[in-house]
Formats: sequence, structure tokens, C-alpha cells
Amino acid sequence: MYEVEVKVRADHDAVRDRLSDLDAELLGTVEQIDTYFDAPHRDFAETDEALRLREERDSEGALTEVTYKGPLVEAESKTREEIESEVADRERVQAIFESLGFSPAATVEKERTRYRVDGFTVTLDSVADVGEFVEVETECEREADVPAEREAAQDLVRSLDLDPDDGIRTSYLGMLLTDEDA
Repeated sequence: MYEVEVKVRADHDAVRDRLSDLDAELLGTVEQIDTYFDAPHRDFAETDEALRLREERDSEGALTEVTYKGPLVEAESKTREEIESEVADRERVQAIFESLGFSPAATVEKERTRYRVDGFTVTLDSVADVGEFVEVETECEREADVPAEREAAQDLVRSLDLDPDDGIRTSYLGMLLTDEDA
């Protein structure tokens, strides 16, 4: 599975107005706490991979997922292979990782408000110590489908009065660790 994502820094108030004009469906707001791990056998910063435990909370409860993110597959977007699964016990999974030599590298905290527009998820992210962003994303099964999905995502970014040429490929983790502005 490939996650096709276009991310830009943006003022949320203006984007909310455009989402309303587009009759976007509000999906809800969640709080996420992402713990990223360093691997004992390779440098994820060099290989452009990530291993993450995510705790997501909303008004109905909490959910934890483990995610592997592969390297970016193209220069035009933040598209990468992504494999994830829900886990029943966050602490035990972290204990397994640490027993195998994986160590917590950093934590990224954010509030996300999600909308559905034309088959895409539009997410307004407020990331602690990093700022406000908008992500437009979808998924596809085959890498060959990535360019068409990216172009459609970029069209939606334009319809939000944002410029896809301002797209950011750096992860929130990368921004947090390098104090990168975009």
C-alpha cells in the first residue's frame, strides 16, 4: 500500500473556509502521540525509513497502531510505502522493540482535524513545536498509480487556495529534530 501525500504549511482558518465551500465532510478531531524508534541494525535517517508507535485519542477512546514507513518513492510528493497494524497493548509492543535493541528517538504530538473531499482525506495538523499544516492524502495499491493520485491531490491543494509547489517532503519528526521551518 502506498500513502500519497501532499503537505503544505497553511493557516487553518482560511483552509476551513475553503473546505466549507467544497462541501467537505468533517470526520472529526483526534490527538496523536507518535513515538519513533531508532533501529540497532541501520540508521533510519540514512535509509529514510521510520518505525512508529502511535496513540490516537478522540472523544470515544484511544487506539494504538504500529507503523513502518518505507523511503520516499518520488521527488514530487511525500509518497511512501506504509504498513500498519493496530496493537492491543502499547507498553508491551514498546517493551518488545526495546528488547530487540530499538530505542525511542523522539515523540511528535499533534492535533488533527480530518475532512473527506472527493475521495481524499484533508487533514489540518497543529504540531507541537512545529506549526500548522494541511495534508491531502489518499492510498493506492500500485506504485504505478502514484503519479495520477499525486496530481489529483495537488489539484485539491490548489482548490484549497494553496500552492502544491510549496509542498513539504520532510516529516514532522524531521522538522522537530532539525528545527526545520519547512
